Amino acid sequence: MLKAGIIGVTGYTGMELVRILHNHPEVEITYASSLEDIGLRIGKAIPHLDKGDDLVISDFDISEAVREAEFFFVCLPHGKSMEIVGPLRDKGAKVVDMSADFRLTDPSVYERWYGPHTRKDLIEEAVYGMPELHRDRIRDAELVANPGCYTTTTLLALQPIIAAPVEIVGNIIIDAKSGVSGAGRAPKPNTHFIAVADNFSPYSICRTHRHLPEMEQVIAWWRSAPPPLIFSPHLLPVPRGILANIYVPLASGWQETQIRDLYAAAYQNEPFVQILPPGELATLAHVTHTNRCAISLTFAADKLILTSATDNLLKGAAG
Repeated sequence: MLKAGIIGVTGYTGMELVRILHNHPEVEITYASSLEDIGLRIGKAIPHLDKGDDLVISDFDISEAVREAEFFFVCLPHGKSMEIVGPLRDKGAKVVDMSADFRLTDPSVYERWYGPHTRKDLIEEAVYGMPELHRDRIRDAELVANPGCYTTTTLLALQPIIAAPVEIVGNIIIDAKSGVSGAGRAPKPNTHFIAVADNFSPYSICRTHRHLPEMEQVIAWWRSAPPPLIFSPHLLPVPRGILANIYVPLASGWQETQIRDLYAAAYQNEPFVQILPPGELATLAHVTHTNRCAISLTFAADKLILTSATDNLLKGAAG
């Protein structure tokens, strides 16, 4: 039985992890800490659990943590996460980090988008944690950097077409929408109910969202001269889910059947990626409360329109 600890257990990602691990036959949650709710039982702090839990949430203490658990999920914001991941790795614990702190392989790129990085020594050992790309490396990793939610939704849709010898002629436009839980549990003026209900708003559009360099980094692994990306995220007035329409301008000569064959071959053995049949478009209803990514393909003259949907808290985070 694997003894697991969750740091940041009462955030949205942490709560989803508790639900998943409670139902895992080979995992026992033996340590839980949080920046708040300290002293509460998990079953009290997360009342929607299928079953109660008497484990008490503590303030993080490295000695107690490594005494109680051997494998950790760190569910803290960027910057704060590395302050916990570093001591855990120094003690030899295996870690899955849910923040952006170890996703970017170039520390100068991280610091340009997020701020100072105090554990650059761990960046090289981190494995980018998208199983459809790095399953074998993840299996033996000591530190896994969990991908971002927008990034997961986008990259799974783009991988087959980017990795193939298909000529792309122009910018790829990613028009994406996320539920409010993507902003985290801490309240912000633009995520209060009164600001979100009956509203639909763009933010950090074009090339200003922090998931953009992560997308570009991974796409460059697949193609030596990747096409430019334009990324426009929006806030949906729903609790959870991401839906992205991705516009890929193709050179002439490619038939719909050829492109569909690329996607079928890429994901034929991937249980959590669903390529929808012609005429069926991906929606949030295909994926919410699941670990699935649903992808539909639409062809409009010389453009491929990919519609990709995930649950940002599951396939986009805890799943």
